[in-house]
Amino acid sequence: MKLGLVISSNDPETVWNAFRLGVFALKQGDSVAAFLLGKGVEAEQLRVANFGVPDMMGQFAAAGGAVLACGTCLKLRQSGDAGVCSVSTMKDLYELVRDHDKVLTF
Repeated sequence: MKLGLVISSNDPETVWNAFRLGVFALKQGDSVAAFLLGKGVEAEQLRVANFGVPDMMGQFAAAGGAVLACGTCLKLRQSGDAGVCSVSTMKDLYELVRDHDKVLTF
């Protein structure tokens, strides 16, 4: 299965759980891509003791997951390339929604 995750939250627990699901799905042999949109582009800066978001994002990427981040949303926050994320566009988000079997939003 091809699973798409659209993450527009900057709540550490929500983002951590989204990437945790992604890691699990990758281990099941699925293809998974995550698109960070709006507040979601802040994910790599979410450093909270109970929820290691940057670590979980790293596990997700290491397991073969793709992480895309909205370039416009990054620019609005005066943020640049975000580590494991590829700066992306609405076209990339559209293609994720079009091409994946299931798309979940967080």
